[in-house]
Amino acid sequence: MTLPASFLIEICYLIATALFVLSLMWLSAPTTARRGVLAGEAGMVLAVGGTLFEKGIIDLHWVIVALAIGAAIGIPLGLVQMTAVPQRTAVSHAFGACCVTLVGTAEFFLRSPNVPKFTMAVLSLEVILGGLTVTGSLIAAGKLQELSFIPQRPVTYRGQNIANLAILAVAIALGVLLVLNPAHPVLFLVMIGVALVFGVMLIIPIGGADMPTVISLLNSYAGLSAAAMGFVLNSKLLIVAGALDGSSGFILSVIMCKAMNRSFTNVLFGAFGQVQTTAAAAGEARTVRSATAEEAAAILGAASSVVIVPGYGMAVAQAQHKVRELYDVLTKKGVDVKFGIHPVAGRMPGHMNVLLAEADIPYDRLLEMDQINSDLPQTDVALIIGANDVTNPAARTDTNSPIYGMPILDVDKARTVMVIKRSMNPGFAGIDNPLYYLDRTLMLFGDAKGFVGDIVRELTGGAHH
Repeated sequence: MTLPASFLIEICYLIATALFVLSLMWLSAPTTARRGVLAGEAGMVLAVGGTLFEKGIIDLHWVIVALAIGAAIGIPLGLVQMTAVPQRTAVSHAFGACCVTLVGTAEFFLRSPNVPKFTMAVLSLEVILGGLTVTGSLIAAGKLQELSFIPQRPVTYRGQNIANLAILAVAIALGVLLVLNPAHPVLFLVMIGVALVFGVMLIIPIGGADMPTVISLLNSYAGLSAAAMGFVLNSKLLIVAGALDGSSGFILSVIMCKAMNRSFTNVLFGAFGQVQTTAAAAGEARTVRSATAEEAAAILGAASSVVIVPGYGMAVAQAQHKVRELYDVLTKKGVDVKFGIHPVAGRMPGHMNVLLAEADIPYDRLLEMDQINSDLPQTDVALIIGANDVTNPAARTDTNSPIYGMPILDVDKARTVMVIKRSMNPGFAGIDNPLYYLDRTLMLFGDAKGFVGDIVRELTGGAHH
């Protein structure tokens, strides 16, 4: 007995849906993350494969050409350095949202002027969310990539929030007009144009420090627009996949806002990340104590407990393998070495976990902020490698600081603090860190990979040639 094609397609979609759900579940833990990635990939292969058997596809030639072009673009995008993953993710969101917007536009022109009211309402939601996600994601990627023509700091002006809300209101009003009378293709194109403009205006007032949260929020928008497309195309798989994407992106944004003790409205309208000139100026007059690799090695070798706090500087220097060597050397000397991981260290959640896992550092040594903070007052040395804002005690003490109230790693409570940093430049948030001026703090100036390598050589007696 030969099974009908429609039955096989539905089976493919059902299995793909289950794999997408399992993928999200497995991705929530480091030990099962690889399995989660494979499940998501397998689900997408089944989803695309099932779609190719749809009876509406009468010629596969153009589909194969499109798949080849997509693979040619996607493979290089997947081979970027870990430090570039946040902006690569933003570009992926832009591609996905562009796809949704183009499909929505094609569906409108195929069905116009006889578009049912519900379908028109969903189409409007689809292209508005898709359009603003396209330009918003591209601006976010440009900010993270530090492109010269896109300012990294917030671009603000008087009445900005009102102007932005007015632009969004225009897009929604055009959608309502189209629901009432869909026989206006020009209005549809204008609505898309307004959504594209809104995407730019939404992101330019947001500073670099908030970009990870914004990217996860844009991920949510892209997912919701895909779910809307599922309703238009009558695709249960798209509805489920879009809903999973939208909800997970939203939940991730909530987690990140909680980790920074900030609200969505503060992220979207607060213009956080502006240069704090007064704090920086005050910092210039203060002195810091620096140390050499030899001195740092002596302190670490004599310690009984060390907490290493990785940050974006470690990622930029690709120092995770040298950090593994340091971990091995200290552990062999009987030092208890743990890693303190802040939820928003680096430029995306899990950034540090992925880098340290890549260097085969045991998972049980990676402790989240809430777990490690109780250990820090009894810790001999807190070694900070390229982390800035997540260790800034101003978040606890300075009510005028833009990061006041943000939960941080309490490294200033350790008996000795050592900070590996290229210079005294402020971190991602653009604010000064009083931790660097404490009596118990030693600044280790230099490239993280090189400096950690020097410490390892000193500890193993291989410094002199």
